Amino acid sequence: MTSNSGISSTVIFDIRSLDSALDNFSAAWADAVPQTPRISFASAELMFKTLGGRRLELLQYMGGKGELGVRELARLADRDVRAVHADAQLLALAGVIDRSDEGKLSFPYLTIHVDFQLQVA
Repeated sequence: MTSNSGISSTVIFDIRSLDSALDNFSAAWADAVPQTPRISFASAELMFKTLGGRRLELLQYMGGKGELGVRELARLADRDVRAVHADAQLLALAGVIDRSDEGKLSFPYLTIHVDFQLQVA
């Protein structure tokens, strides 16, 4: 759900194929019913690689705060600006965070729900 301020309460991180994600999008579009936003990864390895290190922590600092500059985010996280910049670039490239034309970063969610199952080998 999105509030009037553009902040959504929850985003779901999940693992599924592109075909499955597109099928879900098509069904949601046809039903015209608001869905909980999802960010899907093709594999558990890709999810862990993308969100690993201290990148998930950055999302916690960014959540619901609107647009932040890299330096401001580095101060919030008490981290080196270059390291935060590198992590933010990866998160933006993966589509997890948004980057404005001015270079500001945003993650408009207050809660992250992670939903996946792993099959045994």
